[in-house]
Amino acid sequence: MIKKAVIPAAGIGTRFLPATKAQPKEMLPIIDTPTIQYVVQEAVDSGIEDILIISGKGKRAIEDHFDRNFELEYMLENKNNGGVLNEIRRISDMANIHFIRQKEMKGLGDAIYHARLHTGDEPFAVLLGDTVIDSIIPVTQQLADIYNQYQQSILGVEVVPQEKVNRYGIVGGNNISDRIMEISNLVEKPTVKQAPSNLAIAGRYILTPEIYKALEQTKPGKNNELQLTDALKILLKRENIYSYTIEGKRYDIGSKIDYLKTIVEFGLKRKEFSKEFRAFLKERLSSKN
Repeated sequence: MIKKAVIPAAGIGTRFLPATKAQPKEMLPIIDTPTIQYVVQEAVDSGIEDILIISGKGKRAIEDHFDRNFELEYMLENKNNGGVLNEIRRISDMANIHFIRQKEMKGLGDAIYHARLHTGDEPFAVLLGDTVIDSIIPVTQQLADIYNQYQQSILGVEVVPQEKVNRYGIVGGNNISDRIMEISNLVEKPTVKQAPSNLAIAGRYILTPEIYKALEQTKPGKNNELQLTDALKILLKRENIYSYTIEGKRYDIGSKIDYLKTIVEFGLKRKEFSKEFRAFLKERLSSKN
C-alpha cells in the first residue's frame, strides 16, 4: 500500500514571467483553484494523507495556501459566508502536508532525492506539481493498484503523437497487456527515429526506495541537473520497471497555450457557468473581429 506522496514544486516557472516573479507557477489558478491543489487532491483521493512538497525560493505561497488563515476565516464567519468558509478550512485539513526546500535548482532527480529521509524504506508516489490529470479513478490510485500487483516501480504514461515525442521522456519495452509494459528502454526527449515508442511519461510515478541509490550514482547532465530519467535507467539494471498507460486526460501547465486550453476545458465543465461560457465562446469564435 502506498502511504506517502512527493510533489516536486521547486521550478522557477520562467515561461510564465512576469506572473511567476512573485508567485509559484504551481499556484497559477485554474479558474479559482490553484494548480497544485488539484495535484494534492489526487493524492488524497488515492488514499494518501502524508504528502511532502519539495519547494524552493519564492514558494512560500504554497505553504500559506495549505495553512490555516484565521483572519480570513473570522471575516468569512462574520459575513455568514459559510460555503466559502468551509472550503477554506477543508484546504488546510486535506492531508498532513510537509515542506522541504530544494535550495539549488538541480533538476527533478535532485528534488526527489530531498525526500529520502521522509519516505525512508517505503515505496512512494511522485506527482509533478504543475501537471493535472482529470480522471474518474485518480491516476495515482491506478498506479498504486498496479504496484500492488508487481511490487516494482511503475511509471504512468500516455500516448502522444509521433511527431511530439521529442518533448517527453519516452519508454519502450515488452507489452504485458493493453496498458502494462515491462520497460527495457527510457529515452529523454528523443528524435522521432530514436523513440522506442510513442508512450510518454505523464508526470506520475510509483517509485521504490531503490531510486535513491540510483540517484546517488547518477551523473549530472545538462545545466548540471540531476535527471530522474537517467536514474531510472540505472534502476532498470537492478530491478524491473513497468509502465501503465493511464486512464484520464493530462493537463500540463507548462506553457501558456496549454494553460489557456486547460482553463477553457475546466470552464466548460463548471455547472454554474458552463452554459453562459459556452455561448460566449461560440459568439466570440463566430465574430469576425
